[in-house]
Amino acid sequence: MKKYLLAAAALTLLSGSAMAQTVLTANIEPATTWVRNFNPFNQTSARQSTLDFIYEPLVIFNRFDSNKPVYRLAESFKLSDDLKSIDFKLRPNLKWSDGKPLTAADVKFTYDYLKKFPALDFVSIWTFVTDVQAVDGQTVRFTLANPSSLAAEQISQLPIVPEHIWKDVADPVTFANETPVGSGPLTEVPRFTGQTYDQCRNPNYWDNAHLKVDCIRFPQLADNNQILTATADGTLDWGVSFIPDIDNVYVSKDPAHFHYWYSPSSMVAFLFNLETANENNKKAFNDVKFRRAVGMALDRKTMIDVAGYGYPTLNEDPGLMGELYKSWADPSVKADFGKYATYDADAAKALLDEAGYKDKDGDGFRDNPDGSKISFSIIVPNSWTDWVDTVNIAVEGMQAVGINAKIETPEEAVWTGNLISGKFDAAINSLPASASPYYPYKRAFSASDKGKTRFTAQRWFNPDVEKLVGEFTHTADLAKQKEAMNKAQRIVAENMPVIPVFNNPNWYQYNTKRFTGWSTKENPFVNPSISRTNPARLLNLLALEPVK
Repeated sequence: MKKYLLAAAALTLLSGSAMAQTVLTANIEPATTWVRNFNPFNQTSARQSTLDFIYEPLVIFNRFDSNKPVYRLAESFKLSDDLKSIDFKLRPNLKWSDGKPLTAADVKFTYDYLKKFPALDFVSIWTFVTDVQAVDGQTVRFTLANPSSLAAEQISQLPIVPEHIWKDVADPVTFANETPVGSGPLTEVPRFTGQTYDQCRNPNYWDNAHLKVDCIRFPQLADNNQILTATADGTLDWGVSFIPDIDNVYVSKDPAHFHYWYSPSSMVAFLFNLETANENNKKAFNDVKFRRAVGMALDRKTMIDVAGYGYPTLNEDPGLMGELYKSWADPSVKADFGKYATYDADAAKALLDEAGYKDKDGDGFRDNPDGSKISFSIIVPNSWTDWVDTVNIAVEGMQAVGINAKIETPEEAVWTGNLISGKFDAAINSLPASASPYYPYKRAFSASDKGKTRFTAQRWFNPDVEKLVGEFTHTADLAKQKEAMNKAQRIVAENMPVIPVFNNPNWYQYNTKRFTGWSTKENPFVNPSISRTNPARLLNLLALEPVK
């Protein structure tokens, strides 16, 4: 509460200078203090308002509208008939926020830059692109290693940066980019403190005519409790947080203006770091029978009802499809392996007994078949109270079947960094929602992405799965795509590298007292979450207007 009051005081100090501006206040990420970092390639410590708002994508694909392309920096793209190359045509007369021209040369520079500094390439672009050429000032051609019907979506995931700024950066991996030059709607940072920062209108934004919000203000809020306070008192206009009993603690305070809309979103799962499995107390991780037993020890309904207040959607699909991708699910996969993703403590004990995991030293916990101990920690961000409760329920379930697990609660940035670097035993993690299961499979099981994002944290890579995921993009034929995904999900379900428990809601709270035009359940024109994994948040921002 003390930190929240400090943040509120900082907002008051700023109010005088912002009186003439239209300022929207948002929660985007918990933090104990703001660190000024706007490096769009940084996956751990950069501010989560960097992508989309400072660096606009070429194209946004609207998952809430049949994945239709919404053109941004690009005004069009065209795939070749053989799906082996794609041309993006930029809008004419684009400018960077400093007034310099934004051209095809900047796009080519960006992708060449990622080839030079692969640590920046968080989507592993050079595993499927072989060449990038600026055909003319507006046109960029990407040559692909293999035919790909999804090339436009993959390529558009990366930010475009200005050559005239980044060519002189000595170490772009550690570069904080404190005064960014970008292409998006909100590139200017007139105020930045440990308690609050503002991102304001780009004077050279190509779509300024549709931008009715002059600034977004981000108060520093350390955890869900502080976020709840700021949400319930009306300080926040746009939120992305778990709020327990939201109808009573939020909506009831001002039913005319305080709203939320939760649609099924990212899959939440438990995982083991399979690279630590050579250590004695963790070698059970490599045994699929052990992983299956853990899957049966997890009381998913209690996680949803108690930790999640009923908001999440149950996911008992070892092939990772769940409700979100149910049209892609192969029923035979769940029939064959679904019991391992369903809570059954007695079956978990029986499987552990069968596999030789018994308490050999009488300490109350099972040991490896060779008598060595099993013990590990599950990491979860300390500010994500719903996930902390979820992990506590998981630990109780594992201990009840004799597995010595415990919880560890680092800060979110540390948790993310550890998942990327592999410095952890076990974890709870999520995979972002997409238009098809291709993207979560690509993110989770691509060996080329190891050490670049938190989505490969389990470090399980299967050449057959990678081949099938590649085949998915080699055709636009839905039947052939489903055939590839059916084979891939069977391999994943059989090996259980991650253990799904539920799908998060698409966390989204909005306040109509100061702004209208929000995407809503009644008018779901776009995914409205302000999460950094959702580029469509830019489209929600552009739809907003201040209340007259």
